[in-house]
Amino acid sequence: MIPDDKNPYDNVDFFENLTGEISTQEERNVEEVGKRIQELREEKGVSIEELSKMTGFSPKRLLNIESGSLKPQLGTVMKLSKALDSAFGRIVSGEGNCLYSITRHGEQKNVLRSTSQKDGKSLYQYKSLAPDVKGRHMESFIVQLEENRDGEMSVHDGEEFIFVLNGTALFKIGDDFYDLNPGDSVYYLSTTPHLIASKEGKTSILAVLYGK
Repeated sequence: MIPDDKNPYDNVDFFENLTGEISTQEERNVEEVGKRIQELREEKGVSIEELSKMTGFSPKRLLNIESGSLKPQLGTVMKLSKALDSAFGRIVSGEGNCLYSITRHGEQKNVLRSTSQKDGKSLYQYKSLAPDVKGRHMESFIVQLEENRDGEMSVHDGEEFIFVLNGTALFKIGDDFYDLNPGDSVYYLSTTPHLIASKEGKTSILAVLYGK
């Protein structure tokens, strides 16, 4: 039980069992993102070249994403889902078939790892908290951030809410920089160029994304 006089986010240890170290087991689920994109593209009858023109991503980058050699960031996946006229969640964690979803600790599903396009460095690892709800418009994740101060800014449709669980997150939006500590949060429109990374070591956050 948490003492009445202490907020849970005042104590980093409170979140330790919630986040833990995000493992890379469940590789099959993680690798399916590129496969889902390819299947959806082929289902729509869209060529790689056409998808490149629709998104601005090079054909080589798209082929690397579909093959699994490049792990896309969420902003990239959101652009692809919009171009392919598909629900964002279908690509990330599947369609789902339930009216509601209760996710117990230890049952969080590893759904995506993102790597840098430049050097293949791991940037983010995502655990989905509600992948089974049918027709959902929000996606909620526990995200483990790596250091990436000079990373590429992300711009896409939608809205995002971030709550820092442990560590310190470096948040850049437009030309502004902020350090976000445990208990800090930020809500922003994803159409504004943004970047979130760990300031040092690894940082865990709760991320809720709404894709229009």
